Amino acid sequence: MILSAAKPVGGERVAPPDSPRTIRLHAEDNVAIVVNAFGLPAGTAFPDGPTLTEFVPQGHKVALEDIPRGGHVRRYGEVVGIALRDIPRGSWVEESCVETPTAPALDALEKATRVPAPLPPLEGYTFEGFRNPDGSVGTKNILAISTSVQCVTGTLDVAIRRIRQELLPRYPNVDDVIGLTHAYGCGVAINAPEAVIPIRTLQSLARNPNFGGEVMVIGLGCEKLVSERLVPQGEGAAEDSVVRLQDERHEGFGSMIASIMTMAEARLEVLNSRTRETCPASELVVGLQCGGSDAFSGVTANPALGFAADLLVRCGATVLFSEVTEVRDAIHLLTPRAATPAVADALIREMAWYDAYLEKGGADRRANPSPGNKKGGLNNIVEKALGSVAKSGTSAITGVLAPGERVKERGLIFAATPASDFVCGTLQLASGITVQVFSTGRGTPYGLAQAPVIKVATRTELSRRWSDLIDLDAGRIATGDASIEEMGWELFLLILDVASGRRQPWSDRWGLYNDLTLFNPAPIT
Repeated sequence: MILSAAKPVGGERVAPPDSPRTIRLHAEDNVAIVVNAFGLPAGTAFPDGPTLTEFVPQGHKVALEDIPRGGHVRRYGEVVGIALRDIPRGSWVEESCVETPTAPALDALEKATRVPAPLPPLEGYTFEGFRNPDGSVGTKNILAISTSVQCVTGTLDVAIRRIRQELLPRYPNVDDVIGLTHAYGCGVAINAPEAVIPIRTLQSLARNPNFGGEVMVIGLGCEKLVSERLVPQGEGAAEDSVVRLQDERHEGFGSMIASIMTMAEARLEVLNSRTRETCPASELVVGLQCGGSDAFSGVTANPALGFAADLLVRCGATVLFSEVTEVRDAIHLLTPRAATPAVADALIREMAWYDAYLEKGGADRRANPSPGNKKGGLNNIVEKALGSVAKSGTSAITGVLAPGERVKERGLIFAATPASDFVCGTLQLASGITVQVFSTGRGTPYGLAQAPVIKVATRTELSRRWSDLIDLDAGRIATGDASIEEMGWELFLLILDVASGRRQPWSDRWGLYNDLTLFNPAPIT
């Protein structure tokens, strides 16, 4: 990363009070992004660099050399656009100037050709977690109540209010009771091939380590997704874990609520016996996600996440990164890092599946990024993807999960999900994350009730404006006040504190949580 400072033209200050600066990420790049919060005006001159021919907003690209029509626009040392017209040196390389390059062909990728050597083990780091009977370790102690169909959500909401008011005060070691609610279960093609994704997701969600293994399901009785399918095998009789509202034993609404509360109390007694104990950092399962991304995501926050990911992998922990459409255009950088050709093939499998899914829906990867991403300086999905994969750090990729699959391997894992914040969060929870780290440049009040979410800002301006929503300011990397390594270590230690309950991220302090959102590519009948 190369920081460049400008000098005012003619001795007059024509920029904001801080020194005008740009960031160039790679020696081969022919563009740099503007660091200054309010952008830089026409006439700003950079030593050994261009003089701006027009105003360039913060995070947006300025041409470092003349780029002819049809020429390559390079950032991260990669082609992020094809010039649609001549782009003079010093001009703003905005969205209308460039065409999105073609995605890498999936049949011509290197596989496990540049597998990173293992980094030195990192020993002695621990956190205070809740150990479960199956050996997994949670960071929260929550009673989660699953639903087999949307029809019962209102009833469960009433029951949860009663449980919080009447029962939870008697079980002080339990953090909360939540519903794993969704818009699925009936009116769906339950036997369609792709129905495996939402069903597997619901089955896996119930087994998240933060729920202590105390599975409980509320069903109606006539839905296609029968309640028993959500009770893990080996958990005893399914009837002991299911409340079915249409059962004849229920005489009215009060009887239904009473049955839910009785079953919940039995599980609260078990969960209340859980206490935090010292566990090695290797027991963590950390999900990495980004939302409301901008041009700084791949410069500050995501590289810091990647450094922290490497530290976690060195501890023997499990780290999940996701978002297929925000990986697809950088897949050529990932398959060589796969630990084995089989892992590379699994990466390619998930990319190909999603290509076909988008094509069937009459869409393509150019539907991503969002208007906010573009306002933050990301011209297209190629540029966004190259910044997104920085979250993965430098470790070998040791496994790949299809949507909703539970993680089994340790190390760096690609968990295939859509890029939607809410769908990705739901699927990562199903895969077993117990902490999530979420980077954002534009800002989003995202949060999960099921696992703590650490918010990392890409820009100091956002961190200051949203001081009671952002947990860590990675914008200090762009200003030169901190290095990627320093921010990575700070984030790593924050993850340990949050996992231990010593620190609460802002989303937990506010109780600011998004609904779960299932990924359902199967037909609705």
